[in-house]
Amino acid sequence: MNKKNFIKVLFIFLLVFSNHGHGRIVDTIEALENKSIGKKEAPIQMIEFASLTCGHCARFHNEVFPKIKKNYIDNGKIFFTYHDFPLDKFALKASVIARCSGNKKYFSFLKVLYKKQKDWTSSQDPFKSLLKIAKLGGLKNDEIKVCVGNKSIEDGILKKRLSSTKEFKIEATPTIYLNGKKYDGDLTYEALKLKLDSLIN
Repeated sequence: MNKKNFIKVLFIFLLVFSNHGHGRIVDTIEALENKSIGKKEAPIQMIEFASLTCGHCARFHNEVFPKIKKNYIDNGKIFFTYHDFPLDKFALKASVIARCSGNKKYFSFLKVLYKKQKDWTSSQDPFKSLLKIAKLGGLKNDEIKVCVGNKSIEDGILKKRLSSTKEFKIEATPTIYLNGKKYDGDLTYEALKLKLDSLIN
């Protein structure tokens, strides 16, 4: 990550986390909880399986998800749950770091990790770049070491990935389920909007 990109990441984190206070490492139980936003009683239950190193997932989260959040999640139409489905070791480490940030910061971490995906995945040492992002997000050095070294969280994510593969037949990322049924349409906002509106009306 060059100096220019590093400054960009710093700016984004200052923006995203300015109202969240100091970072803290959560326990394994909280880290492995389902990560959801929206109203539980929403008419649409949306589940996404994604990998933080997946380019299609980044495109979805950078271009489509913000519109879905604004128009469906924030106004109570969708209850959204994100499931980690890491495709490689760096995606797994990124998932662990995001989960160690705590439930309140989790989706903010996801936002930045996807927004800057090309920077940290293409750097000479992706793991080192991930640690920089974790520090910018408010996690301290000793906390990050404890977090990354927590084998229970890694094992929990991988166990969940294995069970998801069997239960939901995940063959690619991102995979989306709407009210228990796999969504096979295009991952554009326009295509998803048509499907979502049909489930509400």
